[in-house]
Amino acid sequence: MNESSWGAPPQAGDWGPPDQGAVQGAVPAGPPYDAHHAQQTRPMPIVPGTPEHGGDQETDRRAARPSGPLFRDEPTRARPHPGEMPQNPEPMPDAPQPAPPPQKKSAGRDLRAAIGVGAGLCALVAVSLFVVKAVFVGVVAVAIVVGLRELTKRLEERKGIKAPFVPLAVGGAAMIVAGYVWGSDGAWIAMALTALAVLVARMAQPPENYLRDVTAGVFAAFYVPFLATFVSMMLAADDGPWRVLTFIVITVVADTGAYAIGWRFGTHKLAPRISPGKTREGLLGAVAFAMVAGTLCMQFLIDDGTWWQGLLLGLAVSVSATLGDLGESMIKRDLGIKDMGTLLPGHGGIMDRLDSLLPTAPVVWLLLVVFVGSG
Repeated sequence: MNESSWGAPPQAGDWGPPDQGAVQGAVPAGPPYDAHHAQQTRPMPIVPGTPEHGGDQETDRRAARPSGPLFRDEPTRARPHPGEMPQNPEPMPDAPQPAPPPQKKSAGRDLRAAIGVGAGLCALVAVSLFVVKAVFVGVVAVAIVVGLRELTKRLEERKGIKAPFVPLAVGGAAMIVAGYVWGSDGAWIAMALTALAVLVARMAQPPENYLRDVTAGVFAAFYVPFLATFVSMMLAADDGPWRVLTFIVITVVADTGAYAIGWRFGTHKLAPRISPGKTREGLLGAVAFAMVAGTLCMQFLIDDGTWWQGLLLGLAVSVSATLGDLGESMIKRDLGIKDMGTLLPGHGGIMDRLDSLLPTAPVVWLLLVVFVGSG
């Protein structure tokens, strides 16, 4: 077929069989014509860029068909009837899920139990402190012995360290009494004798790990009972009960301020490797609360005390209490535990309540001696 035969209108009865050389599956370009038909047609002008053969026109014809397979072996897709779901529906995009409601901060402990136990401890301290001084000395000695038991037990359970408990308990209670009766001299003598008793008591066991065990025992003697002797030395003054009350109030208020402000506004971690729950905002809260409490206590509870001394006392207590809390957190993290004990519901053990009080006692004792004398 030559180029001049394109475009002639078909005549009735001129349709014939398709060209045998056509590609199978292709749509025929049109019916063949006789020679006289070809002579009556005008030659088709050649458009520049148009291919000599009809491949593009064939493609246009195929593209113009609204439906049907492009090749014979291609399956025909049936349109679904109205109300009928297609067999393979296209996946729909996931609908946006509502954002989960914000979770409230948790205190991490049973607050009701903590408040109840705290109120009971405050009542015990107040009654023993202002009724008979010797009774309060006994309360401190019992608390120290229980704290030593918690510490030595945890050391043995978690690290296999066997610090002798009996000489520690006897020597610890003796330190508290000696500090109240003979002051700092008696406390130092009792501390030295307790360390010696630890060295001797450990000799009854095999020599393996001897140095490790006696080192832990001397550390326990200094950390728990010796620091607590400064409380009994404060008590020995004429206004001893008020000094001890000032010490306890400022320390507790500092802890409360750190907890309240840190829980509500804390975002910047103070020492995440030691205690992830403590924040810088909590430290600022401890400083502010302790300085206010120190001002009030020095002005109204301590003889010859002034408000500016209370500011300095509160600042020092907030720092020492925070360091003491971090110190015990370091010990507990090394041991892999959360609390030293379970004696006090909502608080943990005795040592978990003494962590900020123990290192604060010598600080308060020293500043009170500097500000108003030994009494």
